[in-house]
Amino acid sequence: MHILLIEDDTKTGEYLKKGLGESGYNVDWAQHGADGLHLALENPYDLLVLDVMLPGIDGFQIMEVLRTRQNVPVLFLTARDQLQDRIRGLELGADDYLVKPFSFTELLLRIRTILRRGGAREADRFHLADLELDLLRRRVTRQQEVITLTNKEFALLHLLLRREGDVLSRTQIASEVWDMNFDSDTNVVDVAVKRLRSKVDQPYPVKLIHTVRGIGYVCEVRACEADANLP
Repeated sequence: MHILLIEDDTKTGEYLKKGLGESGYNVDWAQHGADGLHLALENPYDLLVLDVMLPGIDGFQIMEVLRTRQNVPVLFLTARDQLQDRIRGLELGADDYLVKPFSFTELLLRIRTILRRGGAREADRFHLADLELDLLRRRVTRQQEVITLTNKEFALLHLLLRREGDVLSRTQIASEVWDMNFDSDTNVVDVAVKRLRSKVDQPYPVKLIHTVRGIGYVCEVRACEADANLP
């Protein structure tokens, strides 16, 4: 599960990132409201843990924007303990509201409860044209033929299918698949995409992985290719 923590206090942020990481969660951490909102809008998270008092954009403003764009579960974790603050947070669409100081055990239980509700449950299978990716069986087929992929190739294809239609930069791909910062002198992403294409695209008439010059890659069926298959 991938959690975004938006918390400006360094000591609290480090404590939570370490504790949640040791509990099995992948945690991104932003200390500025605008940075946190950008991450939340650009990446698929299973849960946001959100402070209210943040520099730039506060947590309530972040919630207002998020609820017009997506339905990711949100847990407010804040020192704002007034009843009207709790009511406002929940009315904006938060799933829970926990006041600081807090017990980490209680926070963990609340996170698990929210995630068990299934609001952010990811699909087990992804389909695009005649391509299918089965996440649970870790199996990829096209035209019902099994395609053998390495672990990284599978992760790359999973990311592209999960974000179907979104143009993903090389930086985004490197961060999610390799958990690394993208170096412009490194061609690891381009090489991996080329190898993936040779397996899932090259043998088939309809191409699904496309290059967007100067930006990155997108996975989609383009109208001209879909029309080419019509009788």
